Amino acid sequence: MTTVYFVRHSEPDHNWKDDRTRPLTEEGIKDSEKVLEFFIGKKVHSFFSSPYKRSMDTISPIAKYFNNKIKTDERFRERESGESSNNWEMFKRRWENFSFHEEGGESIKSVQIRNIEALHEIIMENQNITLVIGTHGTALSSIINYYDTDFNATDFLRIINFMPYVIRMDFNKKELIKKEEVFYIEKEFPKSK
Repeated sequence: MTTVYFVRHSEPDHNWKDDRTRPLTEEGIKDSEKVLEFFIGKKVHSFFSSPYKRSMDTISPIAKYFNNKIKTDERFRERESGESSNNWEMFKRRWENFSFHEEGGESIKSVQIRNIEALHEIIMENQNITLVIGTHGTALSSIINYYDTDFNATDFLRIINFMPYVIRMDFNKKELIKKEEVFYIEKEFPKSK
């Protein structure tokens, strides 16, 4: 059995313009230490992450604790948001039609395809150990939906304020055996984003 802990990043600075280099807030940094506390006493063998700063910074305290390096994979990056802003109506529209994307944006379906491709490769190359993957809300939600097609806009909106958010998934090769929410801190979502 391979265990994967997906760690959605802690609270980012929503005023930061560049999505890739967006840092965590001071509170987000403190919350990342709480994620580390959750992992103390567990065995973790390898770390992977989106290359985005907020994902890396959320799991870096854990990787340091386990004296391990984080391997980045571009396929775990955040969804390209395009020209329209994120709002409740856009979230619902994307989840109702997985192929929909705004001008210059990326559909949830394309996010799902690249995330599952990366996940399957990593699982098959790292069997019977425990992994941590640093990720984002939409990316993680697309992974959950791949294994549980009932996961929809309502479920996505339920967890949208969970930063950080940790879910454990156990796999037999590529087959999901069990999933469990194991840790989260709820934040207030900025309505303007």
